[in-house]
Amino acid sequence: MTAAILQGVPATTLDADLWIDLPERQYIRVLNLCTKLGATVVANTVVALSDDTLVNFLYRVDGVASFATESRRALVLDWLGFRVKVLPLAKVIQSKEFVGRPKDLAHLPLLRDVLEALKDK
Repeated sequence: MTAAILQGVPATTLDADLWIDLPERQYIRVLNLCTKLGATVVANTVVALSDDTLVNFLYRVDGVASFATESRRALVLDWLGFRVKVLPLAKVIQSKEFVGRPKDLAHLPLLRDVLEALKDK
């Protein structure tokens, strides 16, 4: 949801999901780097940054194209003082529809409303 929030969706989230272009079995490489940078490992795919921001690493995002394709289409926005690529809101919606978890389905009306409002600008 962080990508959606950065695009104006009035919501909150407990963590930020970062899509990593590595096979999931190589998660330890990401965790080792995070530890060297001062983060605390919370789980195999989650770290807490020094400001207690939780980051969840994703190694695939269902319902959208490959990492390489989506990276080329991504928006570049500011997050915590860094320029980061984020999935456009329409792609966030597409993924949530595909996954279909109850929490994702609950977000869809709000996400669609904001997407429509952005189109009207």
